[in-house]
Amino acid sequence: MSTDADASRAALADHYASQNLAAPPAMDAFWMPFTANRQFRHSPRLLASAEGMYYRDVEGRQILDGTAGLWCCNAGHARPRIVEAIARQAATLDFAPHFQMGSPLPFVVAERLKEIAPRPLDHVFFTNSGSESVDTALKIAIAWHRARGEGQRTKLVGREKAYHGVGFGGISVGGLPNNRKWFGPGLPGVDHLRHTLDIGRNAFSRGLPAHGVELAEDLERIVQLHDPSTIAAVIVEPISGSAGVILPPPGYLQRLREICDKYGILLVFDEVITGFGRVGAPFAAQRFGVTPDMMTVAKGLTSGCVPMGAVFVSERIHEAFMQGPEGAIDLFHGYTYSGHPLACAAALATLDTYAEEGLLTRALELEDYWADGLHALRGSSPHIIDIRNYGLIGAIELAPQDGAPGARGYQVLERAFRKGLLVRTTGDIVALSPPLIVERRHIDDIFSMLGEILSSL
Repeated sequence: MSTDADASRAALADHYASQNLAAPPAMDAFWMPFTANRQFRHSPRLLASAEGMYYRDVEGRQILDGTAGLWCCNAGHARPRIVEAIARQAATLDFAPHFQMGSPLPFVVAERLKEIAPRPLDHVFFTNSGSESVDTALKIAIAWHRARGEGQRTKLVGREKAYHGVGFGGISVGGLPNNRKWFGPGLPGVDHLRHTLDIGRNAFSRGLPAHGVELAEDLERIVQLHDPSTIAAVIVEPISGSAGVILPPPGYLQRLREICDKYGILLVFDEVITGFGRVGAPFAAQRFGVTPDMMTVAKGLTSGCVPMGAVFVSERIHEAFMQGPEGAIDLFHGYTYSGHPLACAAALATLDTYAEEGLLTRALELEDYWADGLHALRGSSPHIIDIRNYGLIGAIELAPQDGAPGARGYQVLERAFRKGLLVRTTGDIVALSPPLIVERRHIDDIFSMLGEILSSL
């Protein structure tokens, strides 16, 4: 029997749905992230609803999602299992503090994650985003060395063109100039490896590029410059996503692992983008056969439904903190929303969806078909200078217009949206990473639309 409360909730849901599906009456108050706000207000691209492989905008047009939202909606949109799990949890336990208190679900999620992680990454610290995961991992690295009596190890090594989120730790080890230059010097004691993008030798490589493994030796140079006994950790993305899909040459990550082991330095993989099936394995560490000491994740952990991140740590790192008095706090770090019940419910439902539908390895099945369609675009425009792919990730790099870097990339972004396709651009690089539920017909549609757009530049 319907109650007044049920009717009230239904009316409220209808009210918010109607607000969501309509263009906002004003657009000045919201300062959008990583956006040319004034340009956007002249030509808004407003997404109102989503289901499966598609968004709809406020005008009701269908938009094929070529980027899994923002590299995150790996299971697709509005999956009923995930939506229902979040709703049930909100009505059961909306929030629980996890400072000296607990609730069941974070423990369950951590065990589930342990099952799919590379050994011996057996412990999980929950955060709310990739940025928080990175800063957490960097703090754990420095604290771990101190706990072992090597408190002088405070220096960190990142890589040029890397994106590790927007916290001060992340932008310090990151290597994207615009993310760094506005905000002061960042953390002290940080150095950067050379990046592995070499269009001159590797343009239009299919899969991993053949040249550049020697770039891993740059870590030896940095280690000798700073003294290995002062370096706490090296952090790299197995594949640099936000910089435009920059791939590691075969053997490159293995060599970084060897050098870190040689000097007692921790190796951290930032798998915020590559995690949860993006490259055809649960994590890129498994696809590449290299196990880091820590691994940062987010995005695909909940298929983008509720903000959540995590840091996987190895047994030896965790054990170093489990010393001293039993009643002492072992790590003075955490977030109000670490292990939030709604995020945990979303994560469990997402992991169930991945398992039942084989999504963590599906990119392997489609990798060749994806690569065929992507590289077939090579002749669609004389402005294309490189195409890169791995798993279900792709990038098309365009030559910049004279005096207007980024203009061609923005043209593709805008024209794709008006045509019914969502892509991601970084300067003049067009990046693609569809939900893992993508089918061959969707791949055909993505590249058919992109081909028309690129030929019109």
